[in-house]
Amino acid sequence: MTEIKNVLGQKLELCCSSPVTGFYRDGFCQTGDGDIGVHVICAEVTDEFLAYTKTQGNDLGTPAPMSNFPGLKAGDRWCLCASRWKEALDAGVAPPIHIAATHEAALKIVSLQLLQQHQI
Repeated sequence: MTEIKNVLGQKLELCCSSPVTGFYRDGFCQTGDGDIGVHVICAEVTDEFLAYTKTQGNDLGTPAPMSNFPGLKAGDRWCLCASRWKEALDAGVAPPIHIAATHEAALKIVSLQLLQQHQI
């Protein structure tokens, strides 16, 4: 089995297990064929980002018990779609990222330099 890599070419680290994040809900920002949104950037969400993404039609702050989604609050880590993170960056509200937990697929949308500038 091939080791899953982060944007630094190293082993992908856990993003968050409380709340459990990731497209596969395993705590890792992995991606695969079914992940249309490419949920690969491990971000520490902020109030500004949560407000922004809600205006874009993706309310991450409100719990959705039927989907077992607790709702996020500032400081939570979450695997974001690379394109949404880039949109938030362009809007001036991109949350900081955990680079070692950000999947290498993010580099298809965002440069390593930009990611490094926004790492915690």
